[in-house]
Amino acid sequence: MDDVEKAILISFDESGAIDSELKLQAVNFCQKIKETPSICSLCIEKLCFCKLVQVQFWCLQALQEVIRVKYGSMSLEEKNFIRKSIFSMACLEGINDKMCVVLDSPAFIKNKLSQVLVTLIYFEYPLIWSSVFVDFLPHLSKGAVVIDMFSRLLNALDDELVSMDYPRTAEEVAVAGRVKDAMRNQCVPQIVRAWYDIVSMYKNTDPETCVTVLDCMRRYVSWIDIGLIVNDAFIPLLFELILVDGLSEQLHAAAAGCVLAVVSKRMDAHSKLSLLKSLQISRVFGLVSDDNDSDLVSAIAALITGYAVEVLECSKRVNTEDAKVISMELLDEVLPTVFYVMQNCEMDAAFSIVQFLSGYVATMKTHSSLQENQMLHISQILEVIRTQIRYDPMYRNNLDMVDMIGVEEESRMLEFRKDLFVLLRNVGRVAPEVTRIFIRNSLASAISSSSDKNAEEVEAALSLLYALGETMSDEAMRVGNGLLSELVTNLLSTRFPCHSNRLVALVYLETIARYMKFIQENVQYIPLVLAAFLDERGIHHPNIYVSRRASYLFMRIVKLLKSKLVPFIETILQSLQDVVARFTSMNLASREPAGSEDGAYVFEAIGLLIGMEDVSLEKQSDYLSSLLTPLCQQVEVTLMNAKALNPDESSLQIANIQQIIVAINALSKGFSERLVTSSRPAIGHMFKQTLDVLLQILVVFPKVEPLRTKVLSFIHRMVDTLGASVFPYLPKALEQLLAESEPKEMVGFLLLLNQLICKFSTLVRDILEEVFPTIAGRVFSAIQRVVDSSVTETNTEEIRELQELQKTLYTFLHVIATHDLSSVFLSPRSRDYLTSIMQLLLHTSCHHKDIVTRKACVQIFIKLIKDWCAKSSGEEKVPGFKSFIIETFATNCCLYSVLDKSFEFGDANTLVLFGEIVLAQKVMYEKFGDDFLVHFVSKGFPSPQNLAEQYCQKLKGNDIKALRSYYQSLIEHLRVQQNGSLVFR
Repeated sequence: MDDVEKAILISFDESGAIDSELKLQAVNFCQKIKETPSICSLCIEKLCFCKLVQVQFWCLQALQEVIRVKYGSMSLEEKNFIRKSIFSMACLEGINDKMCVVLDSPAFIKNKLSQVLVTLIYFEYPLIWSSVFVDFLPHLSKGAVVIDMFSRLLNALDDELVSMDYPRTAEEVAVAGRVKDAMRNQCVPQIVRAWYDIVSMYKNTDPETCVTVLDCMRRYVSWIDIGLIVNDAFIPLLFELILVDGLSEQLHAAAAGCVLAVVSKRMDAHSKLSLLKSLQISRVFGLVSDDNDSDLVSAIAALITGYAVEVLECSKRVNTEDAKVISMELLDEVLPTVFYVMQNCEMDAAFSIVQFLSGYVATMKTHSSLQENQMLHISQILEVIRTQIRYDPMYRNNLDMVDMIGVEEESRMLEFRKDLFVLLRNVGRVAPEVTRIFIRNSLASAISSSSDKNAEEVEAALSLLYALGETMSDEAMRVGNGLLSELVTNLLSTRFPCHSNRLVALVYLETIARYMKFIQENVQYIPLVLAAFLDERGIHHPNIYVSRRASYLFMRIVKLLKSKLVPFIETILQSLQDVVARFTSMNLASREPAGSEDGAYVFEAIGLLIGMEDVSLEKQSDYLSSLLTPLCQQVEVTLMNAKALNPDESSLQIANIQQIIVAINALSKGFSERLVTSSRPAIGHMFKQTLDVLLQILVVFPKVEPLRTKVLSFIHRMVDTLGASVFPYLPKALEQLLAESEPKEMVGFLLLLNQLICKFSTLVRDILEEVFPTIAGRVFSAIQRVVDSSVTETNTEEIRELQELQKTLYTFLHVIATHDLSSVFLSPRSRDYLTSIMQLLLHTSCHHKDIVTRKACVQIFIKLIKDWCAKSSGEEKVPGFKSFIIETFATNCCLYSVLDKSFEFGDANTLVLFGEIVLAQKVMYEKFGDDFLVHFVSKGFPSPQNLAEQYCQKLKGNDIKALRSYYQSLIEHLRVQQNGSLVFR
């Protein structure tokens, strides 16, 4: 072993036993050898004598690199030497009377040799080395070793150059075209003849060689003359290899792959149809029913589905009536087997069941009525859909426990089913009655054979019924028909043994909810609906995911049926007694804290039921009192004993109080403002008492953020429910909320004030004047760090919270200004913050990255100008405001910020902001007249003078659109003049 071989072995070592420094030296040594002039002769010599595969691979790799990089600079002698040597190795010929050992090496060495040959072909075929393929053919008589090498060469040519399955450069595409054209003209017929002879000769003695040849041939069918394959010799041979017993399964499958390539070849639709008909493909149908897991069945399944796809495509493209008839006959012949394959065989990844079936269903839309065989095919398509949407039983436990595997499988199936349900809708449009009957029969079958073992079949049948409901319009569902009535009756009256299964229970409830429009018109079904949701199939289901979903769906059903449920209120409340008791029970320590939202939908449903005016005042009061009283008592007891609780007990009580607030909040949603304030004030009094109790939470637990958030949410609710009668409670509530308010909570506080202002407008002036100074002080102190929205620390949670607070502040100021409450800014205690507010609004209106926020700030200025500035030149309402607007706001916001090229007129939101800026100028002129105009023009309008005159003319006119259009063109003109820099400042 010489130094070169040693270096190569060391460089390839992966054992870890070689010192890293030594390995690096070996790699560098090998790299230097590659750069020597004699590298090609060295590599070929090693390939002749050395049997070490690492050395062989390195030499072939080096040769390929040298040819790729240095081919243009090589001498003719060197090129001839490489060409002759490599070809001799591939053909099992000696080099200088010495036999080369490469073809005795492993497959990856022979593959590398074929790649080197392809690299030569890339540069030399057909202009320099025109006989490479023809010269190879006589050597095939040497047997399997050379046949194998020839096949590897053709495969490598396909992989490295010809196949369009890989991305190619423009140069590679051109070379591939040149190579294919030359091969078609020169040697393809001889190669095909060789393929035929080899397969005929070796089919019984060396099936492995035949498989290699056929797999190679399959790649070439797409671009060679199809007549070389589709003839009286080759097609019978291929079908013999597929059908005759006694041959290897791999040989059967390889022949099927070649026929599939023939079937898939692109050609004129009429020629393709003739070809497909001539194949008599029905000969292979029987092969798919033997062993559905074998490679042969997979290959035959791929052939049959590929054939069906091509026939369907022909039926769309042919334009004669005879051809259309033939194509439909061929489809009718193949479809039953296709349906069998879809349901029983492993499908080829390239075949889309949904795409094919959707295409077939689309052909039926052109028929005025369906024939009997088409009706049969529709039924089979529906059966395929049902089979495909069925869950695999092996995942049953995972799906029930909702572990990681179950979650992944459910997500996968959810996505997988989307296209299948689209197909179902299309089938339903083509054959609505057949579809409904199939779904009815599926449901009936699931009911009759239902057991714990067939949960997947039941779930699939219910999913089909749900999907049918999705296709029906509200009107169609309301009107209904005999079949729909039968389906709903069967659905509601069935108790499946597998109902404990999570997926079955969920789809069962979702399906009932889907058909509620029908039940709304057919009230006789209401008792069955209530039973399904209130017993162990729904809210009392042992699986928490089911019971939660059932609670939500039940609330939606109550919203829909409402007054129709009045006769059933007692029954419903009785059934929900145990759910309600989990909240109203005084034995707090014994109950485990659940999620704070648990039970919310149940209480909302109860609120919707008992909050109707159809319920008598006496009963309504009794119902509400029986719920609110124990809940409030629990809160009061907890608050009284709060100081005596240890930390564990305290956290439990806090969790319980959160649940109680959520429950009361949800309950109150069923009561309208009109009912509790006008028609039944006694009900309103109950909610006021409840509010009084819950506000005590803020006193006893002032620093518990989750509790404060829940109480705040309830105050929001009471503002909507109690209307103006909530006012007496607001000072205390706002005082407590403001006492401990962090930036995150301040956002919620501002949102509450926004709600109050939007609902009551100027009625909240006194409250607002009281709290505004505190708010302004806190907020301005907090947001100093984010006044400049380009601050770089946007990755921290604190900064994000402060940015959210700042955003909410702008909304708050906008709501104040636009609800005639701008006088709040001028109250004695608030005036200290007026300058800070103006500067913040000015900076934001000019520079904020969010265009919508900038627009809001400009709108605030417009409203303040209207409120605070009179047209006459009398005493100013707000000293200094006029000069601030004219000298600072007008110039900076209305001119300089718009001149900046970051102000993009192509953006829709920016155009809206621009409209507000133009409106601001109009309002300033109306209020300030020439004082504004003279200053603005002097700052922004250079010569010529006519620009200023045209602007003044447009501003004084009444056409705001014309003013906006002119001002935009003016700004664009000024941008060109200043060449991007604000030279007028």
